[in-house]
Amino acid sequence: MSIKLQEFVSYINTVLTPELFKDYCPNGLQVEGKQDIKKFVTGVTASQALIDAAIEQHADAILVHHGFFWKGEDSCITKTKKKRIKALLDHDISLIAYHLPLDAHPELGNNAQLAKKLGIKVFGGLEPENPRSIGNVGELEEAHTLAEFSTIIDLALGRYPLAIKGGDHKIKSVAWCTGGAQGYIDKAIDLGVDAYISGEISEPTVHTARENGIHYFSAGHHATERYGVQALGEKLALQFGLQHQFIEISNPV
Repeated sequence: MSIKLQEFVSYINTVLTPELFKDYCPNGLQVEGKQDIKKFVTGVTASQALIDAAIEQHADAILVHHGFFWKGEDSCITKTKKKRIKALLDHDISLIAYHLPLDAHPELGNNAQLAKKLGIKVFGGLEPENPRSIGNVGELEEAHTLAEFSTIIDLALGRYPLAIKGGDHKIKSVAWCTGGAQGYIDKAIDLGVDAYISGEISEPTVHTARENGIHYFSAGHHATERYGVQALGEKLALQFGLQHQFIEISNPV
């Protein structure tokens, strides 16, 4: 089976409602390719390696979380950006990307999918007053020590986290936001949770965790954001009878 490109993108837009988000990049169709999609691949980031893999798979479109044209970057199509876009255009492959809308979706989003992987029951948003909160708060079925929960993360994501000890307490209540959201630790502190999980860590994050009595887990930007685009891809493939393949491009960050 196949679907028209615009119909494909329009359907994703109805699911993720990107118009409701103030984002750092354009959401939706970023590079236009062929008008009929039979096979598409998903991945975390539109790197050259992912594009090359999509070409090998004869994909008609690539769907990612991290696409192109970020705010603040050089807008000139040169060097790495030229090579990536040229490869897409030469092979008539569309690039479709969703950033914050894919983080926030309550079922398919990166944060919702991470909760499923780690066995966390979601109670609400990390920003309770924001209906489109990027991040969540919830609770584990049973309390765990810092070491025990580190192992749970390792087994679920295939990457042992960098864990910052914020006290001697066990972990029952948690807040989390995938990717580079270490700065949201202050929001987690305000909620009084036992631990906060994100993808990356900065030097001040260590002191913030220690001084405020909250455990912090840096579980990997890539590792925490692999699952939303996979869930979305599986939904689209089932909905429209398309061929879909998630392509893992390893990234230690």
